[in-house]
This record gives sequence, structure tokens and C-alpha cells, in this order.
Amino acid sequence: MEKGITLPALPECIQEYFGCKEQDIRNYSPLTLAYIGDCVYELIVRTVIVGKGNKQPQKLHREAAGFSKAGTQSAIYKALLDEVSEEEADVLKRGRNAHTHSKAKNATLTDYKNATALEALVGYLYLTGRMERVLELLKLGLEKCGLELA
Repeated sequence: MEKGITLPALPECIQEYFGCKEQDIRNYSPLTLAYIGDCVYELIVRTVIVGKGNKQPQKLHREAAGFSKAGTQSAIYKALLDEVSEEEADVLKRGRNAHTHSKAKNATLTDYKNATALEALVGYLYLTGRMERVLELLKLGLEKCGLELA
């Protein structure tokens, strides 16, 4: 199978194609990082689920939703606290402490903040070209929670 764009290069490739200016993402708000991190997390979950085989869209959605809810993301966040670097821990802290103006319908405030922190870390690592680290952390977090995506 021929390989095209690799995931670590995807943000740079997108920015180049669309003429985006280079940004210092260390200055991005944690909610901006969580915004893109939510999408990257969802893409990973959906890619693994679709990779299991062809199913009806509603079955795919139902399976993916269990991994994308705030409670599950909060559990992964907690499982990873002892596994992250100092830099990653700082991003998690910023994400958790971000002042959000909303909360998930079916989640506690604590779970919502933890989920936002995890999404901020995923977004940060994605935008810095460390997609392999994202995959490593999510797989480890799921394993530590006793959850199986694959």
C-alpha cells in the first residue's frame, strides 16, 4: 500500500494548501486546542471502529458515542495523569482550568473539565506534529480503563 500524507505532517500540509500563516500554538487558548483535539479524538475512534468492518451508520455512531462521551474521556484523563511529561501535564492543567461557558448535557462538571483537558492535550500534540504520541497515550489510557477500542 502506497503511503501518502503521514499524520504527523497533516497539520502542516493543510496549512500549506490553504495558505495559513504559521502560529505559535503555545499561545492558543486551551479551548482552541480542545476544539481541534475533539475532532482528532473522534477521527481516531471512528477510524478504529470502521476498521473493524462495514456496519450500518447508526451502529457505528452508537459504538463511537460510548468512547466520545465526557465520562469516558474523563476516565482516560485520570488514567494518564501519571503517564504524561511535564509539558503534557501543563497542557492538561490549562485545559482543565479553562473557563468554559457550557457543559455537556449528560456529564458532571468534573467529567466535562477532565474531558476538555484531554481534548486540549490531543489538540496540542496534533498541532505540534506528535500524532504518534496521541495514539500512544489514548491506547494506554483506554487499556488502563479496561476499555477496548480495537
